Amino acid sequence: MNQLTNDNLNPNTMQKITSFSLIFALMFTAMSCSNTSKKQVDATITDKKVQLEKLKEERSKLDDKIKTSETELAKIDTSAGAQQKPKLVAISPIAFSSFSHYLELQGSVYAENISYITPKGGPGQVTAIFVKRGDHVRKGQLLLKLESTLPRQNVVSVRQSMGSVQAQIALAKSVYERQQNLWKQNIGTEVQLLQAKTNVESLQAQLNTMNANLRAAEEQLSFANVYSNVSGVADDVSIHVGETFTGAPQNGIKIVNSGNLKVVTDIPENYLGRVKKGSPVDVLISDINKSFHSSISVLGQSISSTSRGTTAEIKVPYDPLLKPNQIALVKILDYTAPSSIVVSVNILQTDEKGKFVLVASKEGDKLFARKRSVQIGELYNDKIEIKQGLKEGDQVVTEGFQGLYEGQLLTTGTK
Repeated sequence: MNQLTNDNLNPNTMQKITSFSLIFALMFTAMSCSNTSKKQVDATITDKKVQLEKLKEERSKLDDKIKTSETELAKIDTSAGAQQKPKLVAISPIAFSSFSHYLELQGSVYAENISYITPKGGPGQVTAIFVKRGDHVRKGQLLLKLESTLPRQNVVSVRQSMGSVQAQIALAKSVYERQQNLWKQNIGTEVQLLQAKTNVESLQAQLNTMNANLRAAEEQLSFANVYSNVSGVADDVSIHVGETFTGAPQNGIKIVNSGNLKVVTDIPENYLGRVKKGSPVDVLISDINKSFHSSISVLGQSISSTSRGTTAEIKVPYDPLLKPNQIALVKILDYTAPSSIVVSVNILQTDEKGKFVLVASKEGDKLFARKRSVQIGELYNDKIEIKQGLKEGDQVVTEGFQGLYEGQLLTTGTK
């Protein structure tokens, strides 16, 4: 085979090969430069971040040294203190007080006695209604009547059958007595006497069965009268004459007794260790501007798989304005400290060492700002409990504390 050389390539072919080679070399160079440039940028960013962190650390240390030097200078150089312009602040003395924390939840008002009237003997056609919505009813009051033709006929039929059997029993007893008298006179056979006795007993058993059937028929007939099983108010009467009464909430009579009310709420499972039966509760019904003080009367023993909480019930006194399903704000007392140091959460600050507040320290005849590291407790509304770091009598800076630093000269504007 002939070997391919520059001599047997025409000029056009050579030009194309040279162009492709040049393009490939340029692409390779660009890619190499791009990778090198990206690595250089990443290295520069990393170096800058390290330098920035070092500068921040040096600045923090320098600020602490400046503040320390200013404080020491203010103590030994009265002229320096005189030249420092005091900052106007408001202060308040610390005193022990009671602190309480409440768990705030939403609940609903329920009436313990809500009854949906149902027919004892099953659905039936309504023939008469004796109550309307809003009426006060008493337990045992007749509310409506159902169709009773068939049960009544059944009662009549059973009574007629009983009359026939009773006549047969009277005859059988008479025959038995006569047969017994003849047997005493040695007339007749023992078999005849036993047959007469058995006939009486059989008819008597039949009569007893009929008596039971009569009681059942009369009870079935009584089911045609529907009575209220609670006292209260007819909150809903959604049935009419001629309709079939089933007792369902959508087609029946609802009786509400609002004399025994409760508020029901759901307590999240993460708070169950702080709440128990008997825990004090404040209930607020904002719609009627009513509040009640009560306690938890019932606390559920299981966790709901949907709400991840348990049900709590709080009894509330009767009030004519309270209605079932009203929304209630439930405030459960889950923590209290009778003697505690409490400050506004607004004055609490944070630095790299943790939480602190600023106090006004009387040193000689001057006031200076001092940082007090504190350990906090519970928070409720705008108040927070201070476990450690403050003591009774400390003057806490309550206004003007923004921008204050350790050792800064203060004034309250009063002489």
